[in-house]
Formats: sequence, C-alpha cells, structure tokens
Amino acid sequence: MPAASIPVPTALPLRHALLAVAVMAVWGTNFVVIKSALAHLPPLFFAALRFALVVFPAIFFLRRPAVPWRELAAYGVLIGAGQFGLLYMAIDGRISPGLASLVVQTQVFFTIGLVMYLDGERLRPFQYVALALAVTGLATIGWHTDGATTVPGLALVLLAALCWSLGNLVARRAGRVDMLAYVVWGSLFSSPPLLAMSLALEGWPAIARGLADADVWTWAGVLWQSVGNSLFGYAAWGWLLARYPAASVSPMALLVPVFGIAASAFWLGEDLPGWKLLAAALVLGGLTLNLLWPLWKSRRA
Repeated sequence: MPAASIPVPTALPLRHALLAVAVMAVWGTNFVVIKSALAHLPPLFFAALRFALVVFPAIFFLRRPAVPWRELAAYGVLIGAGQFGLLYMAIDGRISPGLASLVVQTQVFFTIGLVMYLDGERLRPFQYVALALAVTGLATIGWHTDGATTVPGLALVLLAALCWSLGNLVARRAGRVDMLAYVVWGSLFSSPPLLAMSLALEGWPAIARGLADADVWTWAGVLWQSVGNSLFGYAAWGWLLARYPAASVSPMALLVPVFGIAASAFWLGEDLPGWKLLAAALVLGGLTLNLLWPLWKSRRA
C-alpha cells in the first residue's frame, strides 16, 4: 500500500472532541450505576432488559439503516451479549467497578491494533508518546488497586474489551449511516442471546427474585443504561468512528476511568489521594497531546 494512501490520525474539530468527552462522561459514571442496579438484578438479565429498552419503542420510529442484516446482528451480539453481558458478570462480585473501568479500556489497544492490521492505519511518533503517557496513568491506577478483583473477573473484562473493539470495527464498516438507527436495530440481536444465557446460567428463580426486589433506583439504572449509554453513547461513538481514523477516536476512551473514579468519589465516597490525581493528569496529558499536536503541526505548516 503506498505511503501516501495510508490513513493517518487527524485532529477532531472542537465540537466533535466535546461530543467524545460527553460520551466518556456518560460511560465513566456508568460503572457506579451498574454496581447499584446489580444489587437487585442478575447481571445477564439486567443486560437483556437494557437492550430491550434500547429497541422498544425506538425501533418503530427509526428506519433500518442500509447495511446487511449480518452486520447488524454481529454488532448487536458483540456489544450486547459480548461487551456488556461479560462486563456485568464481572462487576457482579468478581471485580470492583473502578478497576473494571480501567481494564475495559484495553479496547483502545485492541481496536488500534486490529485496524492497523486490517486497514493499514499507522500511528505517528507523537501518538506513541501520547499513548505512553496514558498507559503510564492507567498503570499507576492499576498499581494502587486494593486487590478487590479475581482472575475470572479480569478475564471477563478483557474479553468484554475485545468484544467492544470488534464491535467498533463492525460499526466502522457501516460508513455514514444514521448511527442512532444502527444502534437500535443492532440491539435487536442483543437481548435474545442475553435472555437465553440468563435463563441457562442464572435461572428463572433468580430472575423472579430480582424483579420482586427491584426498586425505583434499580429501574432508573436500567433506563440510564438504555438511554444514556446505548442510545446516546454508542450512537455518538459509532458516528465518530465512521468519520475519523480509529487512532484519533479510540484513545478518547482513556477518559472513562477518570470519570469513573470521580463518580466513585462523589457517590461512593472514594478517597482521591495524590497518586490518583497524578494518574488522571497523565491520562489527560496523553489525550491532550493526541488531540492538539496535529493542530499545532498544521498551524506551523
């Protein structure tokens, strides 16, 4: 492939960068919401409810995007049963929400690595530095964890991250389509496998008990999952991935653990010692370099 035709990372316009940050804020605070709702609902059934509310009633108002059914099915299974089914199972007593928000960001590296292999995208030298800063920040968070995790929990979150990255690649194939409609129609294929897995692994008695115990905050959490995370979050995320190289968009997800820690501090009273502030500064420094360096170079040119 000629060097001139290789896609390279580009700077996001300010309004699109702010959109990406808003998505990260929603996804970061989401881990606290998940943990709260899991106090009553079994994880796989919780995920099935989430995607059922993504589909209905929105599917009756949105035209199916002009993409093959197999791609919608692949996206729905990867993001629904893959990413969130596995993530909910992990947070349900196998890993802490804060650590889950950190480990799942390995999707950034899965996504960039897969795209570099499949599409020939390359990282520029400044982005290696940006990613090094961000990874150092994430490593700082990981080094200071309290050990509230298990090997199965880590494995589940890593598999969830891989499913997220594969879902990213499927979404990029759709091109410039209505991403809200894409997420809704793709989610049509999320709830059935999640419900089947729930019945097989969790059983109807656990489901019935969860429904009986659910309070207004539990249902608010389910609604936040469907409206905030899926209808807004994944529609906006897929829209950005369809318009910019993955190396420009995917590193934004490194903000998720920053928002996750802040949400835990606000709602759960988690302390914010110096090492956490240092880690946040490293992650934000890497993102700032990734976003502003191309603008500085183009201005100089």
